[in-house]
Amino acid sequence: MAVGIVIAQPSGQSPASQPPPKTVIPQTYPLEQIQAGSLRFTSQCGFCHGRDAAGGETGPDLTRSKLVADDNRGDKIGPLVRAGRPDQGMPSFTLSDTDLAAIVAFIHDQKTKSEALGGGRRSVDAADLATGNADAGRLYFNGAGACSGCHSVTGDLAGVASRYQGLALLQRMLYPSGRPAPARPKVTLSLPSGQTVVAPLAGDDEFTIVIIDPSGARQTFEKSAVKFKIDKPLSAHFDQLGKYTDEDMHNVFAYLNTLR
Repeated sequence: MAVGIVIAQPSGQSPASQPPPKTVIPQTYPLEQIQAGSLRFTSQCGFCHGRDAAGGETGPDLTRSKLVADDNRGDKIGPLVRAGRPDQGMPSFTLSDTDLAAIVAFIHDQKTKSEALGGGRRSVDAADLATGNADAGRLYFNGAGACSGCHSVTGDLAGVASRYQGLALLQRMLYPSGRPAPARPKVTLSLPSGQTVVAPLAGDDEFTIVIIDPSGARQTFEKSAVKFKIDKPLSAHFDQLGKYTDEDMHNVFAYLNTLR
């Protein structure tokens, strides 16, 4: 789902360098509700907004959304989630009151944590991007980082540094996004009848898996009743974020910067 507004920034400053809007009515929620909301948010909203609600493939950072800041226990988030924003690529969601309230609780909890950090992050200076070693980055790309298992410097990455420069290249490397939006992950289901279904993944949690059928409708299956395999190519990028050292990150960036 896509919740947020565009805020004009002073020239030369990134959105991340600006403090997020303050929550108008501070709110607290039971831990159990927040945890339930985390699971539901990940399955329904995480593909677009990121698992932590801080921005993802096509959706904005909800911890910096004025609509979320103005929301009081779902009075603004709820109607938007149920109506959607089709013109911005956000579908409508049919959720029970319990599930919607849990998602609202999770979003507000994430925003509260964001506000507790005490201000925005600093902007990244161009000099920060010139500290890597391209040779070390090439070794990491083909070795510990296992990047070459999915990417080819003579295929999809050929000329990548000509298409993206500076921060745009770093962003593409760490958290791929852009237009057109990347395709949804695919799921292969083996049903009890013996039928095999391959369809776009709409969401999943520890109990259910949701697909989009050829008519565009959502179908939900109990994970315990089917065999399934989910193909999430971008997950490797998300997982890698927790493995990079600063040195690794700068080295791989330096190597990608040679692919012109």
